[in-house]
Amino acid sequence: MKLAAKFVCLVLALCLKYVTPLDNGVARMPPMGWLAWERFRCVTDCKTFPDDCISEKLFKDMADRMAADGWRDVGYQYINIDDCWMARERDDQGRLYADPERFPSGIQGLANYIHSKGLKLGIYEDYGSLTCGGYPGSQGHEATDAQTFAEWGVDMLKFDGCYSNDSSKAIGYPLMSAALNKTGRPIVYSCSWPAYEGGLPPKVNYTELGEICNLWRNYGDIQDSWDSIIDIIEWWAVNQDVLVSAAGPGRWNDPDMLIVGDYSLSIGQCQAQFGMWAMMAAPLFMSNDLRHLEKEKMAILQNQGIIAVSQDKLGVQGKRYVKKNGIQAWSRPLSEGHFAVAILSTRTDGTPTKVTFTLNELNIKQATSYALYDLFEMKTVGKFLNKDLIVTYVNPNGIKMFRASPVSMEIIEEFDVWLNL
Repeated sequence: MKLAAKFVCLVLALCLKYVTPLDNGVARMPPMGWLAWERFRCVTDCKTFPDDCISEKLFKDMADRMAADGWRDVGYQYINIDDCWMARERDDQGRLYADPERFPSGIQGLANYIHSKGLKLGIYEDYGSLTCGGYPGSQGHEATDAQTFAEWGVDMLKFDGCYSNDSSKAIGYPLMSAALNKTGRPIVYSCSWPAYEGGLPPKVNYTELGEICNLWRNYGDIQDSWDSIIDIIEWWAVNQDVLVSAAGPGRWNDPDMLIVGDYSLSIGQCQAQFGMWAMMAAPLFMSNDLRHLEKEKMAILQNQGIIAVSQDKLGVQGKRYVKKNGIQAWSRPLSEGHFAVAILSTRTDGTPTKVTFTLNELNIKQATSYALYDLFEMKTVGKFLNKDLIVTYVNPNGIKMFRASPVSMEIIEEFDVWLNL
């Protein structure tokens, strides 16, 4: 074995020995919040785009909306900065600092503001020599940057992988994990490492990754399109045997941001992305403009029945059991014997498609019968034996989503009470 390779293995082993993010008390359920990247990217021209540039004002505006418009009350906690927030060079002490024109209060001042709203602040860095946007990376500065983030009051770190190679990532991601733990501040650690390695074994070791990170990007960046959403869902389904076993409380697969409320999706497509992300036990990070969000799309993102599926304490990711003629059927086990069911259509017919299925087909057979509740229409559908044929109609590029609950549990008989409606 070459000396360099031996060094990489030694550093990785030492880091793994002392890193225990699954015991850091954070992200026991998929985190929820708002993230700037998909909607606002790397816009830094605040003279031309004063409301849309990456600036203190943008994140304060979003925090105001999160607190005032009910987002915080249904579980959204994090306001996350992405790339392009910092100055082009480190300071004389080798520390990062925010662009002083766009962030006049600094990150600590912004964190104080966000915390005053009952919310948490997330920030972005990159293990490489530079971030993807060309700003200073953390390579060689892991301990300093982790301590800086902790002193600022940061609650989450998204750690990207541009301008680094396979060997340096294998060193850098564990190093940053250890550095964050050493600060003593509970900081959710989001890793982009597997996305750069194809997302699958043998290049990605999910057992080791679960000992280093709280959540991780597995696949390419989402774009503002239905095709992008379907591409991600399909990759998740094809590779579900690997991904389901990798996920659980404190360690989540991340299919990327919610684009509900941006430019391209219909209402049905918005419901489909939100529902499927909940089925996949994905972190729920909106990337939209909360200041100008239509009421229908706000209602989708604040649907408490879907959020309850996402935040179920069992933490088991759902699986696809049926794919035929543009229709997919998924189920996800929930706590206390409940299940979530999603019937997803990728068809483009001009009329809803009739779909028939049984609970047995979706591996829902622990009880003899279940009550189904439609989570988007918010109404009880009926009671069904495992073998009973269930009929529903799904709109083109749409979704039907149900909660299946053992009939013996009286809480199901009054489902509106369960939702606190």
